[in-house]
Parts: sequence; structure tokens; C-alpha cells
Amino acid sequence: MKLTEFFRQELDREVERSRKAIEQVPEGQFNWKPHDKSMIFGYLANMVATMPSWISMEIDLDELDVAPEPGKETRQPPKETKEALLKGLDETAAAARATLEKTSDEHLMTSWKLLARGNVVWEGTRQEVIQDTINHWAHHRGQMTVYLRLMGAKVPALYGPSADDQSF
Repeated sequence: MKLTEFFRQELDREVERSRKAIEQVPEGQFNWKPHDKSMIFGYLANMVATMPSWISMEIDLDELDVAPEPGKETRQPPKETKEALLKGLDETAAAARATLEKTSDEHLMTSWKLLARGNVVWEGTRQEVIQDTINHWAHHRGQMTVYLRLMGAKVPALYGPSADDQSF
């Protein structure tokens, strides 16, 4: 199996799992967080909804600076409703699929760099960073399900049944 096909299948599975989690997002809770050191729920939900865009970026760009100079930030405005989160998931997933379809396995084996303030903090192949992105996405979706539980929302069945969802 080609890497591009493998990542496409992974993307499709993770999109559906993320959709199930986002569908449980309670309105009016975007500023909630379980602890002072925790990120707010809205930021976390936005990450889960838009992480497929990272795949496109990792294929199309040679590097990313996660701490750019002031004034060079490129963050999108946050999505503030469940519907906007779902739309964001659909849009970023469609773009990631299109990017995967136009690339090659050879390109996925080329170098990619993660920078912070212009300094290289990680370097590897695009294949490695895409796999790490998918794992990172699953991690934050798991974190999101803990937030959902603590807010009293339903936790969907993702990898097996949950206390709220036996439909798996």
C-alpha cells in the first residue's frame, strides 16, 4: 500500500471519530476549562476540528515556525459554534484529502522542519510528521472527551463503547 493511500484511510477514520466528539460539544461552554493550567475547551475543540489542515501544510510547506516574529502570525479566527466546528472539520479534511491525492510517496519521504523563533526544534520526513500529527490529533480528541465528561456532556463511542454510547 502506498503511503498516500495509508494516510488517506487514517484521515478518513480520524475525521469520523472527531465528528462524533464535536457533535457532543455543548454550546456556551467554549471558555470552560477543568484547571487553571488547562487550555480552554473552545481552543481544544478548534484544534480537533482543524488539525487536518496540518497535513496539507506538512505536504505543501517545507517548514513551519510555531512561534513566528510578532506580526507574522497566521492563526485563523476561532470557530465558536458546534456547526462552525463541524464545517471546519469538513473543510480541512477535504483539503487534506486533495493534498494527499496530488502528492507522492517520494515527496512524503523528503525533509520537513518545525521551527520556533526561527530555530529548528524538530526535523524529519513529511511521512513522520504526518504520522505524529495523526497521533497528536487522537491525543487531543481524547483530551476533549475528558472535558466533555467533566462538563456533563455525552462521551461518544470512538474505539469501543462508552458509558454514554453503546452503539459501537
